[in-house]
Amino acid sequence: MSLRHYWASPPHKAIAKTALGSEDHVAWEMCSEPVPYLECLRRQGYEVAAVETSATAIDLFDWRPLFPVVLCFGHEVDGIGADLLARCDRHVRLPMRGIKHSLNVATAGGVVLFELLRRYREL
Repeated sequence: MSLRHYWASPPHKAIAKTALGSEDHVAWEMCSEPVPYLECLRRQGYEVAAVETSATAIDLFDWRPLFPVVLCFGHEVDGIGADLLARCDRHVRLPMRGIKHSLNVATAGGVVLFELLRRYREL
């Protein structure tokens, strides 16, 4: 069985329905090759952080981000590819209790972005 990978980029009817116009106010770029793109961002001074439950991941609440930050989120089943994961400066995990160790990517994104905003406002 093969997994089907898909994504959408603006303009897209489903994004517009969910974002209610906010998609027109967020800068974005489509990138088909993430590794060279991340290397370019790193040269510009960005910290590259993978949100992933790897063996070397630190807890979100222990992480001290070095702004500006780029976040990498992986597929909900497959995670982030090994080549991309190896090039990230930090691996950050969300603290979880119970038998599951991850959230779906949309929920994880919201949690991490909210914490980053909180930290950024403290500066």
